[in-house]
Amino acid sequence: MDQGETVEIRANTVLPARRENVVLHTADGFDLVGELALPRYSVPVATLIALHPLPTEGGMMDSHVLRKASYRLPALADLAVLRFNTRGASSERGTSGGAFGGGGPEQYDVRAAIEFCAAVGLPRIWLLGWSFGTELALMWGNVPKVEGAILLSPALRRATDADLDAWAASGKPLVALVPELDDYLRPAAARERFARVPQATVIAVDNAKHLWVGETYVRIVLNEIVRVLNPAAWPLPGEWKERT
Repeated sequence: MDQGETVEIRANTVLPARRENVVLHTADGFDLVGELALPRYSVPVATLIALHPLPTEGGMMDSHVLRKASYRLPALADLAVLRFNTRGASSERGTSGGAFGGGGPEQYDVRAAIEFCAAVGLPRIWLLGWSFGTELALMWGNVPKVEGAILLSPALRRATDADLDAWAASGKPLVALVPELDDYLRPAAARERFARVPQATVIAVDNAKHLWVGETYVRIVLNEIVRVLNPAAWPLPGEWKERT
């Protein structure tokens, strides 16, 4: 992108950021590959740790909503975005050590990501879970260094009422974006399940499906993220002008 050039933000647009390949080290001895994207021109105002969908169904750090968050939000909203492959998951970045554990051993992966962000001094850590990633956020992300979580297509198949009760007791915000046509948990059922967390917000997204396919739905997700983490940058623009 040339200096001063204005571009329309489309599905595959990659906006300027400082991007660094990283390796996370888990307490049980595995190396997880990932990428940290930071604002190019400023310090981040908040941090997103992206937890991807089920790796046995193709979920990885490059799953499209998470990839587009890292491509756009550092530039548009001054957010830091950490994406990584949980144990055994693969993407173009590489394959993380270990093997898929069904959600239990992945607690070490979540903790490694949180500790990494804290160690490098990133501010206001939030989790962004999608599908299986929402289970990891709910089960293992309710720790002091995390401010809250944004959940895309929460299934609540592994996370239990006890996990929800723990979030309720923490007082930390949960924001659940629930597709109207989700395969696992639709808005009415989601409101019932999340009712035990008084500070939780359930946002139903009309006509959306579990995988959030389509630029319309990606923009809805990214705007809701920004509304929570950096409302001064909301709503997101449809164009980007490179700084001169």
